[in-house]
Amino acid sequence: MPAAQPLSGLKVVELGTLIAGPFAARICAEFGAEVIKVESPDGGDPLRKWRKLYEGTSLWWFVQARNKRSLTLNLKHEDGVAILERLLADADILIENFRPGTLEKLGIDPVRLRALNPGLVIVRLSGFGQTGPMRDQPGFGAVGESMGGLRYITGFEDRPPVRTGISIGDSIAALWGVIGALMALRHREVNGGQGQIVDVALYEAVFAMMESMVPEFEVLGFVRERSGNIMPGITPSSIHTCADGKSVQIGANGDAIFRRFMRAIGRDDLAEDPDLADNAGRDARRDELYGVIDAWAASRTLREVLDILSAADVPASNIFSVEDMFRDPQYLARDMFLQGALPDGKPFTLPGIVPKLSDTPGSMRWSGPALGEHTAAILGELGFTTDQIEALRSAGAI
Repeated sequence: MPAAQPLSGLKVVELGTLIAGPFAARICAEFGAEVIKVESPDGGDPLRKWRKLYEGTSLWWFVQARNKRSLTLNLKHEDGVAILERLLADADILIENFRPGTLEKLGIDPVRLRALNPGLVIVRLSGFGQTGPMRDQPGFGAVGESMGGLRYITGFEDRPPVRTGISIGDSIAALWGVIGALMALRHREVNGGQGQIVDVALYEAVFAMMESMVPEFEVLGFVRERSGNIMPGITPSSIHTCADGKSVQIGANGDAIFRRFMRAIGRDDLAEDPDLADNAGRDARRDELYGVIDAWAASRTLREVLDILSAADVPASNIFSVEDMFRDPQYLARDMFLQGALPDGKPFTLPGIVPKLSDTPGSMRWSGPALGEHTAAILGELGFTTDQIEALRSAGAI
C-alpha cells in the first residue's frame, strides 16, 4: 500500500488566478492535499489560455492545475458566495491572490472567515501586501521583481536591466506562501493556536532573496550593480564560450577547487600562486583569471571542457535547453519527467515533483481539469441535491 502523503487530509480552497496563488496550491496538491480550485463560470482562470495551446487549452494549465478539482462559482452572485462559505467552513487553508480588499468587497473578509472557521489559515498573495501606502495598487510579478531588487542586478553592466525567462517573482512568492501556510498549520496543531493570515507581498518575496545587499549598502555604502555572467566578489564563477560556440558555466570559486581547476588546464603556476589562495586575492585579479579561462575554453569543444573538469572534480555544466533536459541521464534518474494524458488521450510529458521526500513523496494523480469538471461532485459533497444544483446553474450562481 502506498504511504500516505504528508498533506493528506488537508482541505485547500484556491481562489487564485494565473501564477502565484495557483502555484502555491499546486504544491499542496502534489503532496496530498485536497485542493478545490474555485473559478468563474465565465472562462475560468486566464491561465487556461496562456502561452502555447493544445486544442484551445494552455499546456501550462495542465501542469499548474494538476491534482486540483475545478469548481465554478459566480462570486458576484449571493448564492455563489454562500456556497464558498460552506466550502470554507471546514477547510484548512484558503489561498487567494486578489488585489487587497477584494475578499472584503465580496463580504467574506478574514474577520468573517475566522469567525466561521477559527482554524482557517488564509494565505494572501498580492503585489504589495495587505498594508502600506501601495496596498491598493495592482502588482504583477514583473513589478515585484523590479521593486524587490532582482531586475536591477540582472543583465550586463553596459545595458539596461533584463528579465529572467520565467515569471520568477510570482513563483518565489508562491513558495513563501506555502512555507507560511505550513508554519501556521504547525502553530495551530502543535501550539494549540488558531488559524492566521499569511500575508505575502511579491516585492518582499523577491527582496528576501537579495542576499547581503542591505548590510553592504548600509554599512559600506555599496550598491550591487549588474555584472553580466560573472558572480561579483566571488571568483572564478562565470560562463565561457567553447571552440564549438557552445557555452559552459564553470564554478571554481572554492580554494581547493580553484587549485584543481588551474592544474587541470595546465596552469600550475596559478594553482600555486599564494596571492590566489583565497577568494579575495582571486577577485583582485579577476580580469586576468577570466582571460586565462576564456582562452582555455575557446580552444576546446564543450564536450572536451566538461570531460576535463569532471575528471578534475570541478563544478561545470553546459547551459541546458529543455531539449537537453529531455535526454539528460541525471534528469531521467531523478524522475524529473512524468507521463500524463491530454483530454483526448494523447500522451504527454510533465515536469516531475520537487522536493523528493524519501517516505512520503509527492505524486501526480491527474493533470489540470476541465472548467467546472468537479462542480456537481463537490456540491453533492456539501449536501446539495441534483435539483438544487440545476437550480443554482439556472440562476447563474455556478
